[in-house]
Amino acid sequence: MAKTRSVYRCTECGHEHAKWVGRCEGCGAWNAVAEEPVLERKVAQTRGRRGAGAQRADVPAAQRLRDVATTPLTRWVTGLPEFDFVLGGGIVPGSMILIGGEPGIGKSTLLLQAAARLETAGRTVLYASGEESPDQLRLRADRLSEDAGAVHVLGETRLEAILGAAAASRADVVVIDSIQTVYTDTLESAPGNVGQVRECSGQLMRFAKESGTAVVVVGHVTKGGGIAGPKTLEHIVDTVLYFEGEVTLDYRLLRTTKNRFGSVDELGVFSMTEHGLVAVPNPSAVFLAARADGISGSAVTALMEGTRPVLVEVQALAAKSGYGTPQRVATGLDPKRLAVLLAVLERRAQTSFADLDVFVQVTAGVRLNEPGADLAVAAALLSSLYNRPAPADVIFLGEIGLGGEIRPSGAAERRLAEAARLGFRRVFGSARGMAQVPGVALVGLEHVEQLVRALAA
Repeated sequence: MAKTRSVYRCTECGHEHAKWVGRCEGCGAWNAVAEEPVLERKVAQTRGRRGAGAQRADVPAAQRLRDVATTPLTRWVTGLPEFDFVLGGGIVPGSMILIGGEPGIGKSTLLLQAAARLETAGRTVLYASGEESPDQLRLRADRLSEDAGAVHVLGETRLEAILGAAAASRADVVVIDSIQTVYTDTLESAPGNVGQVRECSGQLMRFAKESGTAVVVVGHVTKGGGIAGPKTLEHIVDTVLYFEGEVTLDYRLLRTTKNRFGSVDELGVFSMTEHGLVAVPNPSAVFLAARADGISGSAVTALMEGTRPVLVEVQALAAKSGYGTPQRVATGLDPKRLAVLLAVLERRAQTSFADLDVFVQVTAGVRLNEPGADLAVAAALLSSLYNRPAPADVIFLGEIGLGGEIRPSGAAERRLAEAARLGFRRVFGSARGMAQVPGVALVGLEHVEQLVRALAA
């Protein structure tokens, strides 16, 4: 026995409401609550001879964890080194991967290249596209350097048809492009609805776990940069990847934010060419390739992107303000963190940015998400303020506290080893807890006043 009722869900976060409201109670979004029909099924409850506590015959028996048989973790290597690196070594059979990114960033190109190389390696791949027809996919494949002719393609948006085709072709990997275009017959709502995205994702996850087929799903992103649909979508899948970068630039960054089979916060770098995406094996050298010596307002720091150290350039410009209120513009850096660093420099180091416009950017589209880059941002600001270039062979590594003290950063040995490999000979940072690396001399700093004296001299 089945009947239909209506619920009111937010299309941004999936929060349910008893009735329609103008503003979501969960995330605060306006005009995001929509009515959604839900099909209810009445589940029969049976009682055994011993009453309600009797177990049904189809209830599985639990087992102790030590009795569970262990199997070695195998991975399917795609042949794209940076893609495999971000995944932790390749695709795990039976896993579900979600990849999001801005429109036109190259998600479909990346997955079509990976599908072509998996077919070459002997794995059967089904590419189901709800946004492009097979003819359009063929045109895309003809531009790639890989031969994607063996990939099975399907222009379908109905989930039951996609799963049937995957079972018929005995696919090892199924690519869904995208989850917002797929719908299931069990729900009456339109594709892209919160209920459809949740239900289709749940069915795909069950299909992956039961069949051992790896499922790769493309997700649209919202204006805020997050993957569209309910947040439960990211909780369901095993791995969440974000494909980032400016459309006008050649470099693309593939970042993992969740990985049940590997480390998180790994970073893969690709270069977009007319024949597809090309992996960049040495991101640090690429990010610093256009750096010019003898220019004020530039500083280099070493970030830890997962297990990989990456050197990036931080640029700053402090100029006389032409308006009443000076501007504070940050690209690749949290504006609030920039405000904190400016306040520390003015209060603890007796510098003044009160009547100056301040612009800070991180080159190559990289974002500074760790406090270990504070010293590089401060060095770039001071270099621009005094119009004195920072030494070309120095990297800046350390966190700045509210009292102006400089604190050490983690994994310093790997960061300095990467800096030494690229020709940097000195590091400005905290003398406490800093690892000693051959070829790199430590210039110990305890307070930002010492940094001011070092750059102003």
